[in-house]
Amino acid sequence: MAADYIPAERRELISKLLSERGLVTVAELKTLLKVSEITVRRDLDLLEGRGVLERTHGGAVSTRRVKTEPLYAQKDQREREGKMAIGRAAAALIQEGDTVLVNSGSTSLQVIRQIRAPRVRIVTSNLGAVIEARESETILVGGVYRPQSNSLVGGFAALTLQQVYGSKAIIGVDGISFKHGLTTPIHQEAEVAAAMIQRTRGQVIVVADHTKIGVVSNFVTAQIDVVDVLVTDEDLDPEYRSELESAGVEIVIASAATPEAEQRRE
Repeated sequence: MAADYIPAERRELISKLLSERGLVTVAELKTLLKVSEITVRRDLDLLEGRGVLERTHGGAVSTRRVKTEPLYAQKDQREREGKMAIGRAAAALIQEGDTVLVNSGSTSLQVIRQIRAPRVRIVTSNLGAVIEARESETILVGGVYRPQSNSLVGGFAALTLQQVYGSKAIIGVDGISFKHGLTTPIHQEAEVAAAMIQRTRGQVIVVADHTKIGVVSNFVTAQIDVVDVLVTDEDLDPEYRSELESAGVEIVIASAATPEAEQRRE
């Protein structure tokens, strides 16, 4: 027996469920709404066109949007334990002699803090590296100081990066989406991160806690196909993980359970 939902009511309910859960499946919507799978998929397609969600193989995930940039001090306190674990796990991917390009952001800074491999050179726009990169040679890219992100941006930063090739890049993001790529609300930050990716001849490693997954902001740094590895925390949604892996992204899960920050490669 079919439910008495009109199309607008069905889509409103789907949107509400996505807002609450972050994820819905076609199977559960079919049962809940008492409609056909084709009807559910049509509703999801329409909502995707409105920017409400992103389709997955089995359903959809919520699309959250970040239009403004929080202050660096605020970002640094959010999901702090998860960011520290991500920093340790990502730092473990850095090898002796690497030249690592690192952009701004509180999660990127956690990576800089944890790098222990010998003879590593860090080239960064992240001004926090001046204090934190105690065991590595550190090169600041120069440019205009942005207190909101505690970083350096602009033409001088771009010129410096044109003189460097990185063996790895560590890229922090405000949002990562398999459909919309890596995004940030500030175009100058997007330009610096994009330049770092372009100047990297090895792995591009994105560091982002689970609150950044599925988020879309105003300016695109790069599409998802440039990402080799995503280092994130244990709260990554399994459905979104599957989608990212199908796009060719290796997932490293950083665990905060132990000081050694165990990491799983599944």
